[in-house]
Amino acid sequence: MDPRSGPNSSLKSICISLLLVFGTSSALKLTAPSPTIHGIKGQPLTLPIHYDANASSSGVQIIWLLERPPAPPACLLTSYNHTLISDLEFQHKFTMNPPNASLLINSLHTSDEGNYTVKVNIQGETTMSATQKIQVTVHVPVSQPIIESEPSYGTVENVGNLTFKCHAMEGTRVQYLWLKNGSPLQQSSSYSFSKDNSIFTIAPVMKKDIGNYSCLASNYVSEMESENITPIIYYGPYGLRVISDKGLKVGEVFTIANGEAVRFDCSADSNPPNTCAWIQRGNNSMEIINYGTHFKLLSEKVGQKTVDYLCRAYNNITGKGEETQFTVIITPIDQEKLSQITSSLSPLAAITGVSLFVILSICFIFVWKKYQLHRAIQWKLQPRRPSTEYRRTPIYSGHEDAINDFGIYEFVSLPDSAAPHRVITPGTNSLQIQDVNGTVYEVIQFVPEQMQNDPQS
Repeated sequence: MDPRSGPNSSLKSICISLLLVFGTSSALKLTAPSPTIHGIKGQPLTLPIHYDANASSSGVQIIWLLERPPAPPACLLTSYNHTLISDLEFQHKFTMNPPNASLLINSLHTSDEGNYTVKVNIQGETTMSATQKIQVTVHVPVSQPIIESEPSYGTVENVGNLTFKCHAMEGTRVQYLWLKNGSPLQQSSSYSFSKDNSIFTIAPVMKKDIGNYSCLASNYVSEMESENITPIIYYGPYGLRVISDKGLKVGEVFTIANGEAVRFDCSADSNPPNTCAWIQRGNNSMEIINYGTHFKLLSEKVGQKTVDYLCRAYNNITGKGEETQFTVIITPIDQEKLSQITSSLSPLAAITGVSLFVILSICFIFVWKKYQLHRAIQWKLQPRRPSTEYRRTPIYSGHEDAINDFGIYEFVSLPDSAAPHRVITPGTNSLQIQDVNGTVYEVIQFVPEQMQNDPQS
């Protein structure tokens, strides 16, 4: 058939001719980016084809076929130069822009999977032909997978097994990858996987298997990771030890001073937490003294210098237990050490004490000065009595006994010792001025003696 008659010949005849000469080859070469192209269902897909055409060529013929065994090949469309002829069955499905040989699939469906073959014939001085085959796969993107674990309530190490199942509700050609703490898992003596990798089993479980597990579901066009799942594994106790908030420990021996109260803690790596019992050991005897992870020892109530104790831990789920022994030596208080401790004050405490003393001293001085200033102001503002108040003139009727008048005068000093004083002369009713220097007390002492010597008065 003459290829130049392309538009005037039937598509079916062209496809038959193609099949007859399908095995020919020439210097013409067709190239595609990949022998397999993956598409997404419902999305358009382009099958790119590139070839080199001679400028002197008189005609270019392009034919696309689809092979879906066991059905016979279907001729999709053909073109000659810029003229395109489509099969009526696929005219809205496939598009091409000749002389560009690339094929556009408008919307992918699962039925579009298969091997697409393109043949290009170029007519010039000689006719050159070449073919290229591309496999097309159609995929549905995966949804986020879900993990189920069996058993879901947990398992005991070295006894039980764990099985994880991963499933994505949507997606085609899904592949599964198991991760632990973000790192891929490989098959080992305790790890096993199903054929499609959707099931992962740990047998038996160990403490080291504790972690965050996830499943990565993927295909050629998408991938999604599940949420983390952390299995419950019961184990222990491991690494049982006893520690103290006080006391000097040497090996398994604690040395404490007499009179101290010491707390001991018993801890071990275990799930669930251990049940602990504290036991005091004596001569051929054992006595449980406390339950719990700690107990407080009052050294003055022990009554012995050396005491052996035992901490016993037990896991109620695993049924395993562990115990550790330690010795407590109670020593008398070192007086020299005690004096050193009491004499060596903390620098901070010393600074605090000195600062407090200085502050109190300053406050005391301030209050005392304020009191003195207040007292001086009060004295300054107090009105002074006139000097006449100190010179009182007693009134006599002439019949009073001087002895009975003893003690009625104020005991004050006269303000002016150089001034003359008024004194009463015995036997008279008048005052006489005498040059007397002294206190009223001296005058009062003088009066009774004169009165005794003068019986007439």
